[in-house]
Amino acid sequence: MGISRATYYHRSVREKEQLQKDLELKEMIEKVHLLFPGYGYRRLRRHFLKQGQRVNTKRIKRVMKIYSIFATHTPTMKPRGTHTALKLRYPNLIRGLKVTGPDQVWATDITYIKLLREYVYLSAILDVYTRRIVGWAVSKNLGHEFCLKALQLAIRKRKPKAGIIHHSDRGIQYVCQPYVEYLLKSGFKISMNSVGTPEENAYIESFFKTLKREEVYARNYQTMRNVIANLPKFIDEIYNLKRMHSSLDYQSPDEFEKQVMKLKPAERPALKIWGRLV
Repeated sequence: MGISRATYYHRSVREKEQLQKDLELKEMIEKVHLLFPGYGYRRLRRHFLKQGQRVNTKRIKRVMKIYSIFATHTPTMKPRGTHTALKLRYPNLIRGLKVTGPDQVWATDITYIKLLREYVYLSAILDVYTRRIVGWAVSKNLGHEFCLKALQLAIRKRKPKAGIIHHSDRGIQYVCQPYVEYLLKSGFKISMNSVGTPEENAYIESFFKTLKREEVYARNYQTMRNVIANLPKFIDEIYNLKRMHSSLDYQSPDEFEKQVMKLKPAERPALKIWGRLV
């Protein structure tokens, strides 16, 4: 590589420390945005100073850009060009909804997997009724493309009927024009969390918790090679096909889906969103 061994390891440690510091600042910013979602980098810096925390303005801007953190604001002028008809916020359509079968509500979100020298991001789409992961993709950046790839994979595998609900948070990946247009073209109804309410997407968050506790942390993922070798097997072969789920009467998502699909729609157990199977 043309550098000394000492320089190589020094850079690796320094980059790892920088990633950790950036994640800590990201969490600080998100906590402030729960109370003051309109704060941009200038107000954030002033807020941190009042709390006795000195953070450089450029660093705040950089972290906000990397993790797609935006201050909410009401534009004084109507945007021009091709984005004029694009909605950036959609109501929550699933609160209190009764679901009676698969492919009626899909929930999606993004989580990160911490490796030894980098972070990898996972986008997953979960069928709320069966808890099956119907589509997923990984990426080294937070662009919308890998989320769209997970959605396209899910549609190819499941071929859902028009009217299915796609539920997510209000991340930039899910409100950007290519993603929204693909949802509408594919016949989805769009549903989103309220601001600062991650519990409204609890089903996919529960999956991420299981994934990290039982796979990522247990196997001590350190490299991208670990991700490529182990993640597909856990999601597609273990979680979907074999792992018992307490909410599914201790059946796997695959077993539960096969069982309910043998029943007539009126005989299937109903799931009320934010409730239990009844």
